[in-house]
Amino acid sequence: MHGQAENSGPGGYAAARLRLLNEKARSGPPRRSALAGLTDDWLAGLFAAGAPGARGVSLVAVGGYGRAELSPRSDLDLLLLHDGSATGTVSALADRLWYPVWDLGLALDHSVRTPAEARRTAGEDLKVQLGLLDARHIAGDLGLTTALRTTVLADWRNQAPKRLPALRELCEERAARQGELQYLLEPDLKEARGGLRDVTALRAVAASWLADAPREGLAEARSGLLDVRDALHLTTGRATDRLALQEQDQVAAELGVLDADALLRQVYEAARVIAYAGDVTWREVGRVLRSRSVRPRLRAMLGGGKPAPERSPLAEGVVEHDGEVVLARAARPDRDPVLPLRAAAAAAQAGLPLNLHAVRRMAAGARALPSPWPAEARQQLLTLLGSGRPTVDVWEALEAEGLISLLLPDWDRVRCRPQRNAVHLWTVDRHLIETAVRASAFTRRVSRPDLLLIAALLHDIGKGWPGDHSVAGEVIARDVAARIGFDPADVTVVATLVRHHLLLVETATRRDLDDPATVRSVAEAVGSPGTLELLHALTEADALATGPAAWSSWRAALVADLVKRVSAVLAGQTPPDPEEALPTAQHERLALEAVATGAPVLSLRAQTEPAAEPSDDPEPLGVELLIAVPEQAGVLPAVAGVLAVHRLTVRTAELRSLDLPDGVDGSVLLLDWRVAAEYGSLPQAARLRADLVRALDGSLDISARLAERDAAYPRRRGVVAPPPRVTVAPAASRHATVIEVRAQDAPGLLFRIGRALEDAAVRVRSAHVSTLGANAVDAFYVTQEQGVPLPGEEAVAVARKLEEALRA
Repeated sequence: MHGQAENSGPGGYAAARLRLLNEKARSGPPRRSALAGLTDDWLAGLFAAGAPGARGVSLVAVGGYGRAELSPRSDLDLLLLHDGSATGTVSALADRLWYPVWDLGLALDHSVRTPAEARRTAGEDLKVQLGLLDARHIAGDLGLTTALRTTVLADWRNQAPKRLPALRELCEERAARQGELQYLLEPDLKEARGGLRDVTALRAVAASWLADAPREGLAEARSGLLDVRDALHLTTGRATDRLALQEQDQVAAELGVLDADALLRQVYEAARVIAYAGDVTWREVGRVLRSRSVRPRLRAMLGGGKPAPERSPLAEGVVEHDGEVVLARAARPDRDPVLPLRAAAAAAQAGLPLNLHAVRRMAAGARALPSPWPAEARQQLLTLLGSGRPTVDVWEALEAEGLISLLLPDWDRVRCRPQRNAVHLWTVDRHLIETAVRASAFTRRVSRPDLLLIAALLHDIGKGWPGDHSVAGEVIARDVAARIGFDPADVTVVATLVRHHLLLVETATRRDLDDPATVRSVAEAVGSPGTLELLHALTEADALATGPAAWSSWRAALVADLVKRVSAVLAGQTPPDPEEALPTAQHERLALEAVATGAPVLSLRAQTEPAAEPSDDPEPLGVELLIAVPEQAGVLPAVAGVLAVHRLTVRTAELRSLDLPDGVDGSVLLLDWRVAAEYGSLPQAARLRADLVRALDGSLDISARLAERDAAYPRRRGVVAPPPRVTVAPAASRHATVIEVRAQDAPGLLFRIGRALEDAAVRVRSAHVSTLGANAVDAFYVTQEQGVPLPGEEAVAVARKLEEALRA
């Protein structure tokens, strides 16, 4: 095949290339190598035709092509090397090489240099030097290529103490810009941390002879990412390294992988191996460079002796040595099953990394702990989980060598499992560790910090199983907590926390807290003040570990209010009935003014809450918007539409009829809402009132105004959102029917919902609006005109009509 490609020119090469890429039997490393060989033969033929018998000139592959790793749409990185004796001939030869490549539509990165020029450019540009480290001869003067390779490698090794810190800085800047491959839903396989560029950097470190990367699994991880990139190139027909959401199913099918989630897990596993190898390698580079800079001075002071680093005891069988945690000389991993947890806890408490060889030695001799665990093992696990931010790196070191799977077999189901929700920053397993890190800051708030930490570690463990992850997680958590050695009463508390870890935030943001049924249902689920205290801390830790969109002072205030009400019920107090609540003086004043004027009356008042930490500034919770309006149809969509036009986000919304004092005729609706500006300052109350008057009398076309704004700011192309879903929450309230709406958040969504509910001839008693990233999860308490809940069939019909209206 190669000879044919060489003899038949560009057309023959193109046909042979196409046949190779279409060969299903050949993929992965063999196909990449064959494609590089095919391309070598073609370029060698072009070179021979352009410079027959030429001396002092050679064609060199660099970078990925130099490593003979050609993906279907890879660039060809080529260097035309010459000794400077025949510049005109070299220029003509370059044209005969580059133009056929361009004619085939192949991307080309090319240069023409003498060895001195190549060496000088490499000294000035780190990226050029990295490419030359993989230089490979294709055609021409072999001695010229060999001499360049030898010189470049020698320069790299001589300059390593200065250039490796620059390379590390380059890697860190790229990681900050591109993110971590092992957590991204649309990762860049090349540029993100843990991607192919990092493998190239590790090869460069190894070439310096200063340090070497851990080799176990690294070649397989790199090959796996290259396989995914090959499939991405073939399915898209483009030279792309970003694994976009819309391409993942096709790429999975091309690779014979079950689905997009299984594909992402494979990518994350590979990225995790590479990222961990990078951490270990750069730590070793830093240690070697520090020792080189310190030892000459020490030798001068001490007369030439080489001092041995001190070994400081940290725990039984565990010492600190040269900035890392290593095993004591007398440690016996094969006879001490608690040693991995003891070493990990000591490392996290000291804020030091676990030495790679120590972890591997423990993994090689590790034995499963008995069930239940010894008390020391349980205490060491809790110490590790309670150590704060250092826990993450120590946990990853244990996980990289399989020790976590040995200690907690259920962990394998959540390991590297993606979460296809933009609110989540992490994979399931990393989210669990992040939650434990966050919970460690709350251990002084609860009477049982041990149960809080274990619940934090296990709260999403059910995401590896089908069905409701809270239900599945309760079963797993009960088993794990018992295996770890908690007594039956504590096991029950942990299982309850896992089962209901979403209860407080979902209830607080989606239910009417003034409804006694809401508070009683939470109290029944929680069962005791101690469990409620733990659940409150777990709720906050879970939300903080999810991402910035999952927690705010507003949500914290709602959850705290719910906890306060549930605490009262658990203490034996009866929650007040909202039907018996008396209006405040301000409510009554607004209502009387609305009756007197026959028009809406507004009041705006800013609300703030003290920040969670003393060092933070108070965070605004939004603005309390009170509206009193003579009772009439269309109030909810009118108010929601006016707020949308003014770019105000609704956080909570309550509507109720207000009883007027004796002797005052008429009926007034009171709306008590919490709103916040999307950006900029709040509009004046007078402007809101004027627009609300126009919306109610029909002279302000809300739909048209919102449509104009959408047209002015067209949405970018992106992932198609799933369709909205509307359901009826069973037995959520004695006073109303609760209809839940889950939809893509968008300006005017509440206006559309309000109009649809108005068309369904139901009264909206209150609304509880919650936005998580791009997802709106809203609950509406609705009644018939008589103020009673909807019959079952009617409630379902209203939900169905609302869903149809939102899908239209």
